[in-house]
Amino acid sequence: MKTPIPGTTDAPADAAGSSRLLARLLSGPTGIGTDSLRLAPVPALEAEPTEPAVEPPSAADAPAPVTPPSSQRIEGLYCPPAVRDDRALADEVNARLVEWAEKEISLYPDTELREPLVGFDAGRSVVLCHPDAPGIDHLMAAARLLIGENAVDDYFCEAEYGGSADRRGAALAVAQSAIDPAHNTPRYEADWRTGLDSHPALRSMRSAMDYFYALATPAQAQRFRHDIVNLYLGYNAEGDCISRERTPAVWEYLVQRQFNSFRACLNITDSIGGYELPAQLYAEPGVQRAVALSSNASTICNDLYSLRKEQASGRFHYSLPTVIAAEEECSIEDAFQKAIGVHNEIVHLFEEEAAALSAANPLVARFVTGLHNWMTGNHEWHAGNVGTRYATSP
Repeated sequence: MKTPIPGTTDAPADAAGSSRLLARLLSGPTGIGTDSLRLAPVPALEAEPTEPAVEPPSAADAPAPVTPPSSQRIEGLYCPPAVRDDRALADEVNARLVEWAEKEISLYPDTELREPLVGFDAGRSVVLCHPDAPGIDHLMAAARLLIGENAVDDYFCEAEYGGSADRRGAALAVAQSAIDPAHNTPRYEADWRTGLDSHPALRSMRSAMDYFYALATPAQAQRFRHDIVNLYLGYNAEGDCISRERTPAVWEYLVQRQFNSFRACLNITDSIGGYELPAQLYAEPGVQRAVALSSNASTICNDLYSLRKEQASGRFHYSLPTVIAAEEECSIEDAFQKAIGVHNEIVHLFEEEAAALSAANPLVARFVTGLHNWMTGNHEWHAGNVGTRYATSP
């Protein structure tokens, strides 16, 4: 018997509904958000899975390689170029993601739905953002977490697929337990495991976290869990504003955005790079500032590239350009330019902080270089999807 997850409804049962859900799930972060059921045994908490051997797929089974359109950057948006863009490696990551999604976690019940997964091009994203990864296992760890985070956002935060602002908090608490295990009596732990196993988003996060455990230290895993719970705090702040159709002040929006951001993705840069920044160094105020600034810039980048798509949706939404337009009573075009200025100033502040930190400690220098690589790779991924997913102006 399936254990219901608080704040959720069943996934669409028909193929068309599943197809629409998958397309939304893999359409990339949108707006303020960093914008389907088969029972299977839940892996043991202490398990350290290894990458399964990937046999060369047949011509019929292999997902078609993705060729992104030419990069089209937003005029005036400052961000240095990405360090690496390897199409062949990205295609291999995408192929392994499809195998994981279909064979290990049943993320998609219809194998024909693999194309949107490849179209999202998570492989290119992690290849761009983690040029120092020592091997494909490390890239796969980042890619699985990325897909899992998007799944939680869609299922529990998007009204179109059953999410609701008044039930979001309960659903996200259960989602957090997929990576931050519940410890109760054997009976209720068994119920909890059944609950996790009944929902695709929870299965994906649980599986992705188990792979992450295989290469991360306990301190790095705890850092990631902390960032995800902060992300969910940001989701709840967004839900509050959207349910009341309230546009926050710019300063309040920027506070929300610092939580509802890509921070969890940037902060695993050392894990994916094959080393560890010790907890005492990570906790230093300067390092925390560098993490926040690079994450804020990366997320505002998404605001800018996503604006036209959000406007076309017809639903209430808000982003840095829209809150600036409301507060300053200016056109969205003028607000868009002002938001570019905010982004650029934050990037320059990050560069100043990173330079000072790098001069003081070589290991911290390596970590902030990883933050820089993620920020530039993320920008290139967005710019490479202009015309298919994003646009360069309001």
